[in-house]
Amino acid sequence: MSAPKALIAEDETGLLSELKETLASVWPELDICAEAENGIQALQALEATSPDIVFLDIEMPGMTGLEVARQASGKCHIVFVTAYNQYAVAAFEEGAVDYVMKPFNAARLSTTVSRLKQRLHGAPAKLDGILKLLATYFAKGKEYLGWITVPQGQNMRLITVEKICYFRSDRKYTSVVTADSESLITKPIKELIEELDPKVFWQIHRSTLVNVNAIAGLNRDFKGRLHVLLKERKETLPVSEPHVHRFSQF
Repeated sequence: MSAPKALIAEDETGLLSELKETLASVWPELDICAEAENGIQALQALEATSPDIVFLDIEMPGMTGLEVARQASGKCHIVFVTAYNQYAVAAFEEGAVDYVMKPFNAARLSTTVSRLKQRLHGAPAKLDGILKLLATYFAKGKEYLGWITVPQGQNMRLITVEKICYFRSDRKYTSVVTADSESLITKPIKELIEELDPKVFWQIHRSTLVNVNAIAGLNRDFKGRLHVLLKERKETLPVSEPHVHRFSQF
């Protein structure tokens, strides 16, 4: 039996390379027959190469991953690539092959590979249900948090999210940091990631979310590690390696 062929469609070049490298380590036999950085390229590659598997980013420019998936439905096995848990869970429960979350994790991708190897013996799933569900989700849009409630003595104070420079958590609490204040809440970073607009608040470390509008610039320390400089705070925020790709345009 010939090696299975896969198309990777991911609009962030750094993440595309990362996914390709991780796949090579966990499934060396897999033939990456094509790569695409937008929906139109993905559709062209789909038609030109007839892959067995497509790793498909849900949100891409030119043509969304959902539109590409409509063309791929029933023709090849789909793995949705997403930064958003609600998309991923919906896709998995509706019968898509699987999903992988950004940033990529080798252990999680190994699980996906195991499932793919089992499903390659069967016909690719029809995606009518998940595509309808996701299209409805996109049409409605998502409402993100507009403010954070923090304790202040015997009272509670509301902080609008645009005033927040960053969130940083430890084992028990999360700091809510504005230009001139710091407060503690019990909501963990993993919940905030789901509730905040991902275009405004970027995860730059497993324990840190930063407001992109609060970023003044970047620098590197003597070891070459990247740090975020803030407009209204003196401290800098370290960027861990899995999140460095976010700043490729800086």
